[in-house]
Amino acid sequence: MRIVFAGTPEPAVPSLQRFIDSERHEVLAVLTRPDAVAGRGRKVQRSPVGRLADEHGIPVLTPRRPAEPEFIDQLTELAPDCCPVVAYGALLPQRVLDIPRFGWINLHFSLLPAWRGAAPVQAAIDAGDEITGASTFQIEAGLDTGPVFGVVTEKIAVTDTAGALLDRLADTGAVLLERTLDGVEDGTLQAVPQANDGVSYAPKVPVEAGHIRWDQPALAINRRIRAVTPAPGAWTEANGTRLKLGPVEMVEEILPERTIEVRKSGVFIGTATTAVRLDQVQPQGKRMMSALDWARGARLQPGAVVE
Repeated sequence: MRIVFAGTPEPAVPSLQRFIDSERHEVLAVLTRPDAVAGRGRKVQRSPVGRLADEHGIPVLTPRRPAEPEFIDQLTELAPDCCPVVAYGALLPQRVLDIPRFGWINLHFSLLPAWRGAAPVQAAIDAGDEITGASTFQIEAGLDTGPVFGVVTEKIAVTDTAGALLDRLADTGAVLLERTLDGVEDGTLQAVPQANDGVSYAPKVPVEAGHIRWDQPALAINRRIRAVTPAPGAWTEANGTRLKLGPVEMVEEILPERTIEVRKSGVFIGTATTAVRLDQVQPQGKRMMSALDWARGARLQPGAVVE
């Protein structure tokens, strides 16, 4: 099958790599978001998908909007049979959806119709789901509403961060996406409409969602921190500055809400239920470090609290 692959971030890379390695599918071009400023050096960088395409000499298309006439002309000239999509990051107009004869097939990191939207993995962890997965579906005008070709499931471990879980789903989802295109081309796979019940939504997670509310139960705090790790990141205000937080451990002890207690065994913070023990933290402008090293350097006053 002749394909144009659409994707942008790191979780899309395993899928593109499978199609590059495939003897059955030919990658005509890659569609990705335009180069953008990123990293500590704030330099303009190619997307991870774009970099992989460059390494293999595959043409890279970076329209600011897929509705641009120039891009539509390029895609029409390429005449792909199908366009597989993994986290491309822009809405596709109907005129573009109609170009490939098998349409656009999306790999989405949830068990649809659960967690439609931009941040399904984060939402699943934050909600305390025990099982999640990935789905392939036919893209249509609605938000992740198209009929589903196939799914894979994945258990969510109690220590999973969004980053760790997404890494696993990116690998298993890549296999699912390739097999979906195989079945579509062979005519052995038919998409099934999504159920009308069980629909939930997972919008993009803003930076403010990572601001931890210590008046919540420890379990909710634990889930939220794991859900926003590594991006946009969990944080709190401590000792007059912003402090980025790594995953925490729930303990049985009860401390006053928001109170920081430093001991030889670790740094603890009180919540609405039991306390949590900090592991790794990152003060503004510094590297990630152990919470104890941070607390010693911060010289916290007795009764210090987080905000």
